[in-house]
Amino acid sequence: MKTILAFVFGLFVLLFIVSTCTYTVSPTEQAFITEFGKPVGKPINSDPNHDEAGIHFKKPFIQKVNRIEKRILQWDGPATEMPTRDKLYISVDNFARWRIVDPIAYYEQLRDERSALSRLDDIIGGETRNAIASHDLIEVVRSRKDRQPVRDESLTGADSTLGTLPPIQYGRAVIDEQILKAAQSKVSAWGIEIIDVRFKRINYKSGVIEKIYARMASERLQIAERFRSEGAGAAAKIIGRKDRDLLSIQSEAYRKEQEIKGKADAQATGIYASAYNTSPTAADFYQFNKTLDTYRMTLGKDSTAIFTTNSDLFHLMKRIDPDKR
Repeated sequence: MKTILAFVFGLFVLLFIVSTCTYTVSPTEQAFITEFGKPVGKPINSDPNHDEAGIHFKKPFIQKVNRIEKRILQWDGPATEMPTRDKLYISVDNFARWRIVDPIAYYEQLRDERSALSRLDDIIGGETRNAIASHDLIEVVRSRKDRQPVRDESLTGADSTLGTLPPIQYGRAVIDEQILKAAQSKVSAWGIEIIDVRFKRINYKSGVIEKIYARMASERLQIAERFRSEGAGAAAKIIGRKDRDLLSIQSEAYRKEQEIKGKADAQATGIYASAYNTSPTAADFYQFNKTLDTYRMTLGKDSTAIFTTNSDLFHLMKRIDPDKR
């Protein structure tokens, strides 16, 4: 019995000594040893090209294992309002991917991930403000220089700049690179490498949105006004052609009417002449009818006429027989 207890005790002591002298490193982490709070030796599993995961040894009791994340970490900054170079305020929300490349420097400068994220808030946030303030709004919202917008078909062929994008010099992708480069130079001393920085969301402030809507409405009004102007011009041309054609038709009809009337009057005159020239009595009857027609045309119930007693026009008023005048 004593032999069994001694064996168990010895086995327990051996396991304890082994556990204090060995430690394991996961493939997703890197580690380094500190002795009395100071790092000793090289980091373990920190080289991405050399896998050192597994069991390792250390001095018992006086050395401590410090584990640091090896995987790519995420930084997601808060949405912040900032002005562009053309004095337009926008809300910028960006994110970054980073990793720890020097665990000892990271441990000495920051200690933990919470402190690292706080420092990244300051560094990336500050560089984002500097980059946004150095570029116009259109540089921030566009990423390609050769982008061709979908233009309204109603603007095709129109002599107008509506629906066209002004040229850009840099673009959003270049601004991302500028922020990444400026931020990396400041965090490298902390044992951190920033892999990528990207804009997640860019929102306009209410005042900017109102200006954009007002510009969109103005463009639509310009298009509508152009359509109205073109329609009014086309309508004027159509009305002009209509009036011209109507005047031409009326003129031609009047000409034909006068020709017909002239021919009819000539024929009537010829018929009257041939009829009334057959005898002196017929000629006198024609003169009598014409005189009555003249009375009807010149004298009405409200007409006042003054004739002399020898007037040829008045002779029928006195007597019909011309021989007794």
